[in-house]
Amino acid sequence: MTRVPEIVTDHGIAAEKRWRIGEVPWRDEEPFPPHARVLVDNDFSGDPDDLFQIVHQVLTPTLEIRGVICSHLRDGDPWAGDGDSAADAVAVARDVFARMGLLSDELILKGASAALGSADAPQDSEAARAIIAEAMRDDTDLPLFYLAGGGLTDLASAYLIEPRIASRLTLVWIGGAEHDGLAVPPLNAMPIEYNLLIDITAGQVLFDAHDLEIWQIPRDVYRQCLVSEAELRRRVAAAGPLGRHLYVEIRQIMALGRMPESYALGDSPLVLVTALRSTFEPDSTSSPYVVKPTPQLTAEGAYRPMNGTRPMRVYTSVDQRLMFEDFYLKLEEFEAWQAS
Repeated sequence: MTRVPEIVTDHGIAAEKRWRIGEVPWRDEEPFPPHARVLVDNDFSGDPDDLFQIVHQVLTPTLEIRGVICSHLRDGDPWAGDGDSAADAVAVARDVFARMGLLSDELILKGASAALGSADAPQDSEAARAIIAEAMRDDTDLPLFYLAGGGLTDLASAYLIEPRIASRLTLVWIGGAEHDGLAVPPLNAMPIEYNLLIDITAGQVLFDAHDLEIWQIPRDVYRQCLVSEAELRRRVAAAGPLGRHLYVEIRQIMALGRMPESYALGDSPLVLVTALRSTFEPDSTSSPYVVKPTPQLTAEGAYRPMNGTRPMRVYTSVDQRLMFEDFYLKLEEFEAWQAS
């Protein structure tokens, strides 16, 4: 699990190296204006791959971050500590912001502390209310992506409170099992995919939300996002203090037992498919996907095929070169500015 700081400090970042979302003082040239809004949702106190995603996200100025939702882990999850995992996620997110000198803590929102109890009973929270407020805005024409790297409790709750949000955003979700005909489960796979298991009911609610567009990056695809320990040492840890912190968080997991020399940074496609798109006829053209009718989700985490339902994207591969090189270079550029 990601280590949860007991106290969030400023990590000694100098005043002139502090900044806010929307600013890019480390760049020589101004970025292009944002082409989309995003709400980022992740269980930051669990698998540390989400730390890499949030760092990559805030270093990507063409996506306007409207909120960072800190969601819960599953009850009894070995990644979770003894307390409120959503509150732990808030502490971790604030610590990452502090390490970056990022003065935008108002964007960090605590999600629900537990999964949905039923398909018609939302878990109300400040995060759910913020989702509704952002989705229902009528003062912008920028599309809204909901980038979910864990469970779906908070978006499902927002939808149950205000169903009209479904047609006003696109869910990009890291989670769900393999689809028949596209891939097979890994050896000794969990019976229910990890992120779906956090809140199966929430997944069912959203897959049944007939106006909601879903882009899914299922287990077989996010498991492709492997980086070697050598890459983490030479391209991440060597970049500077922030990179060293990211490396140590992965290293402490890899040191638990006889691990391979690689780790899956499975949340990183959230940045790839929304920010790193083709210039003309914009789309995530280097990451192939299929379009199929949205199935229902069963209580066992399987797909029940449906005819005539709205189409959804299911990614079959992701462009790891583009995704990871973009991250490494942005991290290096940022760390060089902080050290200057």
